[in-house]
Amino acid sequence: MESIKPDQQSQSGSRANGLGSDNQEFAQRVWSLPPGATEIILVRHGQSAAFIESTPFDLVDGQGDPPLSDLGRHQARQVAVRLAELEIAAIYATTLRRTVETASPLAAQLGLEIGIESDLREVHLGEWEGGYFRKMAAEAHPALAQMDATQDWGAIPGAETSASLRSRVRSALTRLHLRHPNERVVAVSHGGAIGAALAEATGATSLAFSATDNASIARLVIVGDRWIVRSYNDTGHLDEGQRPSEQGPT
Repeated sequence: MESIKPDQQSQSGSRANGLGSDNQEFAQRVWSLPPGATEIILVRHGQSAAFIESTPFDLVDGQGDPPLSDLGRHQARQVAVRLAELEIAAIYATTLRRTVETASPLAAQLGLEIGIESDLREVHLGEWEGGYFRKMAAEAHPALAQMDATQDWGAIPGAETSASLRSRVRSALTRLHLRHPNERVVAVSHGGAIGAALAEATGATSLAFSATDNASIARLVIVGDRWIVRSYNDTGHLDEGQRPSEQGPT
């Protein structure tokens, strides 16, 4: 009986299994949005005004509400230029003015109203609200080391826990998905909230994505219970010389 060489056996088996000729080409496919999915472009607000201890930030619902700095307003315009060519169904911000100010140039360019999704607001910093978080971070307060060790914002006195933050952010993004199947939306949010969203999507520890730059872009796709991270901390639209050298998570 005639023997079959290994390469002949492979070819014979492929044809028998209906796989076609060995010369058929299979190019890598370009990724596309699954049916029913929502692409959520998460934008961190632009740089906000500096904290001055003698004049703490005004509070909205117990949270610091600084405006954008001059650089932050410039960053907001750069975000608008980057995203204006995309097909965007809706734009969302939070109850805190720095997100509304960041979303405004894009909304004006696209002729869209800014919707408010309050559950995408920043993590509540308890006794360190009003800008004091920045002071405590600069002074390396011991609570920050505990926060890093436990991956829990709740290590800050009186602050919201990471579990609470992740739960409300997940709920907010799920609502956007249910509201916008087969669409792309922009949600301008905060460093802590965006970090929570990406931790939820990837199963990472709560502070794994806490280094989100001001005016950076992340892309998240939600289809049913499946969350897909497409990109994170994209700052390609920002001027290199105008990016802050150090940024906190809030």
